[in-house]
Amino acid sequence: MGVTPVSRLASAAAAAEHPAQREGKGTDMAQRIGFIGLGMMGLPMARSLLARGFAVLACDTSAAARDALAEGAAPGAVDFAPDPVAVAAGAEVVVLMLPNSRIVATVMETLLPALRPGMLVIDMGSSEPGETRRFAELAAQRGAGFVDAPVSGSVAKAKTGTLAIMVGGDDAAFAKAEPVLRGMGEAIIRTGAVGSAHAMKALNNFVYAAGLLATAEALRMGEALGLDLGILTDVMNASSGRNIATETKARQEIIPRRYAGGFQLGLMRKDLETAGSIAESTGVASPSLQLCRALWTEAVELLGPKVDNTEIHRFLNER
Repeated sequence: MGVTPVSRLASAAAAAEHPAQREGKGTDMAQRIGFIGLGMMGLPMARSLLARGFAVLACDTSAAARDALAEGAAPGAVDFAPDPVAVAAGAEVVVLMLPNSRIVATVMETLLPALRPGMLVIDMGSSEPGETRRFAELAAQRGAGFVDAPVSGSVAKAKTGTLAIMVGGDDAAFAKAEPVLRGMGEAIIRTGAVGSAHAMKALNNFVYAAGLLATAEALRMGEALGLDLGILTDVMNASSGRNIATETKARQEIIPRRYAGGFQLGLMRKDLETAGSIAESTGVASPSLQLCRALWTEAVELLGPKVDNTEIHRFLNER
């Protein structure tokens, strides 16, 4: 997601207030959403909230991200906070859109003491389910709610506010979260207790990775045989081999070597590691998952974490 490391959030302040920041001081807290993490996904998600009438109190160390959010915003719609404590002071609902559990932990350590009874934290990144449950318990000790609400749909759907959002949490927390989530997503799927959404997101992305790997290998074999790869893609999409990678990645990204599907290779590897931790904690044998973990780890080492996940195809070619 490209978020600047959040371990500096407590000491990094927005250097200059935007006009919207100065004018937004009187915004009703119930309509102002705290938003921490304006990265590749977070920025368009925060913009989607603005487009649906919410005010946003944002926190990110990237001046470019802050400028991008303020650009074109209605007067008073955008405010900026120097750290998570200031976000908690100015909003009843705080959204986290951060890259991993380690950064979530850094932010939560600062945020937890500032939580008030009735507040709600929504973790929309892809975190470790065990850590999610731990933070939910700590938030509850402060009288605050906590839900995990990871997303699916990449940057394109974040821009249009049509993400699929999985939500784990109790009824009261979900009721408070739902209007906010509908400001960013189209399909809202309740998954059960807190932590269940993060678990399901990791397992879903493992299945996607396995399909992408099989698709990339099939296209390489088809190319070696001299087959028409467009027709091969049509065959897979009309037959039992159809999956999200054959439908949205083969012709669009892999065959033309465009490799711009909108999800980083390193983030895919992180989700596979989360799925691996689930396999280990449950004792379920997962040989195909272990293969995917090994290949994605090798691909990240060769290509770097920030290239697109469809470059697993280029990795296989170079390997």
